[in-house]
Amino acid sequence: MKDLITELTLPTFEDVKSAHERIKPHIHCTPVLTSSYFNDLVGAEIFFKCENFQKAGAFKVRGASNAVFGLSEENAKKGVATHSSGNHALSLSYAAGRRGIPCHVVMPRTAPDAKKAAVRGYGGIITECEPSTTSRETVFADVQAMTGANFVHPYNDPRVIAGQGTCSREFMEQTDGLDMMVAPIGGGGMISGTCVTLSTIAPEVQIIAAEPEQADDAFRSFKAGHIIADDAPNTIADGLKVPLKELTWHFVSNHVTDILTASEQEIIDAMKLTWQRMKIVMEPSCAVPLATILKNKEKFAGKRIGVIVTGGNVDLDKLPWIMG
Repeated sequence: MKDLITELTLPTFEDVKSAHERIKPHIHCTPVLTSSYFNDLVGAEIFFKCENFQKAGAFKVRGASNAVFGLSEENAKKGVATHSSGNHALSLSYAAGRRGIPCHVVMPRTAPDAKKAAVRGYGGIITECEPSTTSRETVFADVQAMTGANFVHPYNDPRVIAGQGTCSREFMEQTDGLDMMVAPIGGGGMISGTCVTLSTIAPEVQIIAAEPEQADDAFRSFKAGHIIADDAPNTIADGLKVPLKELTWHFVSNHVTDILTASEQEIIDAMKLTWQRMKIVMEPSCAVPLATILKNKEKFAGKRIGVIVTGGNVDLDKLPWIMG
């Protein structure tokens, strides 16, 4: 695996600390909420780090801001570009707008309208592609060649991973110790940032990744010991459809304790229950960790569990429990 990442610099906790200082003017230190209902239901103490209250509505603004504000003045003039199903796209558009540079985004035509509207609202320029990894990367290559913009990968980028690592750094400062940290996994940017931070400041904390059954390539990769990539998985958790890449696989394979999966109905039920009980808006991708906790209560009983609620950019006209 080391041969596969020779051209990529593995981010360190020092990079996370530098990223935190760089992005603090552009992000929120999001709150940590608790719920006696969920504590009783699971028989554990659960702490929810609410990145759904983050700028641009998602944790991805951390990594995007670190990449954008880390550019030299000369490179920044060219703008930035990426491919994303939504939250990285709108986060990069937000950060680019704050710096006053252009942002070009390739998005699947099936991406939620709410996320497309947010990208445009922040000034991002959208080019649509088919809903597959192959189409996304092919169309992006054309856009980048045409614009010459700096590529900021949604997750396979050390600048992005270092930025995402600031979330768990805040989380540990806001809680009095945790036994487990649970976060969704798609491409693995958040999990990788969590690994960078916790392996340094709290190596005793188990890192659990949560994934949809219908997009379980990370789960299968974890069991097989090598990357298994699905081209176009089908799940309501639209932010978790992308595969692991070399850099994120390094962290997953070396630091993640386990990967748990949840069915589409379990994800919907957890999302709806959180809306009802905690009165917070979370998107389907963010409900996957809670869905896996409710599905595997015996694994979590008696533990202090951190859950990263990764975003709240929901298409309110297409809520999963009212879709026919």
